[in-house]
Amino acid sequence: MLKMMNRTTLLSTLWVVVMINMLKADILSLYIPGSAAEVARTAGDTPITHLMLGGAILMQLALLMILLARVLPYRVNRWANIGVGAATITFVWGGAAPYPHYTFIAAVETVCLGLIIWFAWRWEEPRRGG
Repeated sequence: MLKMMNRTTLLSTLWVVVMINMLKADILSLYIPGSAAEVARTAGDTPITHLMLGGAILMQLALLMILLARVLPYRVNRWANIGVGAATITFVWGGAAPYPHYTFIAAVETVCLGLIIWFAWRWEEPRRGG
């Protein structure tokens, strides 16, 4: 029987999968003619640079979780994974592009983020002294 992976390693690995998928969705979207113009059109009065900064900050939180999931103390780690996981799901679908590749990748990200939240929620405090 396979031994369950260490919880911090598992969470960190799931964050890596989420980040690779986020980057891949954005890279593939660049190849769609007119996608930049579509973003500008749907931004309304919000400057594109502000939207990009907001996206960069939210992606940075997910990227930072790769490290934090390995080094934060148990209680903070657990809640950070739950909170940032939920916020990242909102970010992924809140900025969803109407492209089939984006919807597919966003679904994969959501499954991974759901697993992050699930594993963090079910994470029991390690026993002291042994």
